[in-house]
Amino acid sequence: MNAKALYKKKALRDRRKLRIKSKLAGDALRPRVSVFRSNRYFYAQAIDDVKQSTITHIDGRKMGFKNTQEDAKKLGALFAEELKKAGIERAVYDRNGYLYHGVVAAFAESLRENGIAL
Repeated sequence: MNAKALYKKKALRDRRKLRIKSKLAGDALRPRVSVFRSNRYFYAQAIDDVKQSTITHIDGRKMGFKNTQEDAKKLGALFAEELKKAGIERAVYDRNGYLYHGVVAAFAESLRENGIAL
């Protein structure tokens, strides 16, 4: 990819991100689950937007999980356990501008399979 194509790709993601964030908000009872996907690893955190604080998070890099669909499913199961420990059964899914496909979709489906209503 040349520089112009990379700039356009990032600009489109930023526009999607703003459009999504304007419609989503999380609170203590139903936090926003925000995901970040790098080229190598996958991260997620549950955010209370009212208090502007992170309730819980999961770091795929520290746990040795890569950015694959299989590892995203495992991370989703572990993150669902963390959310249940914090007393959270429902959440709002913030895909952070990424397309709902592949790793992002696998993580969300794993959360749903493990009892978190998105």
